[in-house]
Amino acid sequence: MTLPRFYPIFDDVAWLRRMLPLGVKLVQLRIKDQPQDALRAQLTESRELCRAHSALLVVNDHWQLAIDLDCDWVHLGQEDLDAADVAAIRSAGLKLGISTHDKAELARALELKPDYVALGPIYPTILKKMKWHQQGVEKLSEWKDRVGDIPLVAIGGMSTDRAPGAFDAGADVVSAVTDITLHDDPEGRVREWLEVCG
Repeated sequence: MTLPRFYPIFDDVAWLRRMLPLGVKLVQLRIKDQPQDALRAQLTESRELCRAHSALLVVNDHWQLAIDLDCDWVHLGQEDLDAADVAAIRSAGLKLGISTHDKAELARALELKPDYVALGPIYPTILKKMKWHQQGVEKLSEWKDRVGDIPLVAIGGMSTDRAPGAFDAGADVVSAVTDITLHDDPEGRVREWLEVCG
């Protein structure tokens, strides 16, 4: 499977309204701490926006809603895997991306035959407090040797300047969050990303 090389992650459908028209073709919606009805509304609009722009929507964590709303992808962190029904996700036809941080987590992920594997944080990240220190681009090469043809996503502290090094080290896809959302010109930054990830 070949995925678009640029993979932004947003926490609200409002970002998708702004960024999908620029040419983003793979996007994750990661929403935390919202009531179920608000979450359902956000995911429904996001699904429709992505379909209108021929983009892939990845739903973070909320696998049951992703199934109910006929979404195409779900992303699970290691903690999310503990509570998720992976068999139900698969039988519904959803594709699955999984976060990894160490070899044990990678082994667990590979047993589930994921459609992509994410490794992070490659660089220090301000998005969330993590128990893992930065992995470094060198670890991407080791991970790529282990995952083979499964797309490998680099995440954590990524920027347009750092992306080429991640690709050179073996990443197939580079993910960004705050490099866009905290930028003075988020649209301009996304255009730069699309150019770098060409």
